[in-house]
Amino acid sequence: MQTISSCLWFDTQAEEAAKFYASVFKNAKVGRAAKYDEEGSKVSGQPAGSVMTVEFEIEGYHFTALNGGPIFKITPAISFFVHCKTAADVDEFWKKFSDGGTVRMELGEYPYSKRYGWIEDKFGVSWQLIVVDDRELPKIAPCMLFVQQNFGKAQEALNEYLSVFPDSAVTMLNKAGPAEPYKNPDAVMYASFTLCGQMFTIMDGPGKHAFTFTEGISFVVNCDTQKEIDSYWQKLSAHPDNEQCGWLKDKFGVSWQIVPTAMGKMMSDTDPEKSKRVMKAMLQMKKLDIKKLQEAYDAS
Repeated sequence: MQTISSCLWFDTQAEEAAKFYASVFKNAKVGRAAKYDEEGSKVSGQPAGSVMTVEFEIEGYHFTALNGGPIFKITPAISFFVHCKTAADVDEFWKKFSDGGTVRMELGEYPYSKRYGWIEDKFGVSWQLIVVDDRELPKIAPCMLFVQQNFGKAQEALNEYLSVFPDSAVTMLNKAGPAEPYKNPDAVMYASFTLCGQMFTIMDGPGKHAFTFTEGISFVVNCDTQKEIDSYWQKLSAHPDNEQCGWLKDKFGVSWQIVPTAMGKMMSDTDPEKSKRVMKAMLQMKKLDIKKLQEAYDAS
């Protein structure tokens, strides 16, 4: 199983979005869905029996689409690189994402790629489409953009994440330098790195931006043991008031979900009473307790 995946927060469009992404990419599929029970409905405001989450996969990268209501919005502070071999591939993705989407950087030739464009699709998710020539990179890689009060902190965040996660390393680092538009010798123009063996990218964004990190896109860390959950929670959580149901927010405002590997199976069990008991137990927790969740699942 992929250790770190991405969760996309929607109002009510999780199913529609998952099917859309599965249609955009050739190697993609929609997986299992979990529905709201009465307990979850009371907390979320979503109708009981409606879809809570839909899992889907793109080119081996795992996503969860969540129907959580209008409280949080997806922003370009977290986007997804799509590494392509040809300009024709970039153009094909651009055409599909352009329908109802918004251009963030025009499609064209740039110093770092012969074909690149940054586009926000009709659901608000941002994609950076780029030709990478002969480099062997995963098709999909999330990107964190540090703006507003976080501008200039990408290097600090990079060091922080490398210290938290195993099998982690910097694979490329380009500093911006003191010239325009960065004017900050510590700013990161672009860096790629691995966490748990998975590729991530990070950048500082100069200038004025009307967005920053939100719970609209979070990273889900799947843990096999309570020891792992406790360790990640202790190292990452920086805002106790934002802790709930396995969610936390780090010192930079990035949201993480620290969850047991078996959580997906528990929440989508064909026996509604099992998933109902797990939901009720989870709603009473901040940091998730595997033993208590398993006891709720196994209760008769």
